[in-house]
Amino acid sequence: MSKPTYSKLPVTKIRLKKDDVIIVRAGKYKGKTGKITAVHPNLNKVTVEGINIAKKHVKPNREHPQGNIVELTRPIDVSKVGYYDASTKKATRIGYKVDAKGTKTRVAKTSGKEIK
Repeated sequence: MSKPTYSKLPVTKIRLKKDDVIIVRAGKYKGKTGKITAVHPNLNKVTVEGINIAKKHVKPNREHPQGNIVELTRPIDVSKVGYYDASTKKATRIGYKVDAKGTKTRVAKTSGKEIK
């Protein structure tokens, strides 16, 4: 595989984390939900299992002696996904709340519930 090309977009803070459940807001997979497997802050993208699957033709090698067509999960842009709020069953934005002790927690904007 080749190295990822870094976009010229400014790197923004991605509020989503690994193992968060998201819903796709735009594109081919709109309305589908999945769990984040990797976050790519330099690319402003996240990799979600079962979403944005591409097929790649592989030349014969030791692993695939006859060659093969492999399905790969490609990263999807952060702007196309949103955190899935189970109580409202919709996408929501994520905010932060600081306790009196000084601990910072993530909060769903629509329902106000804390996110693990």
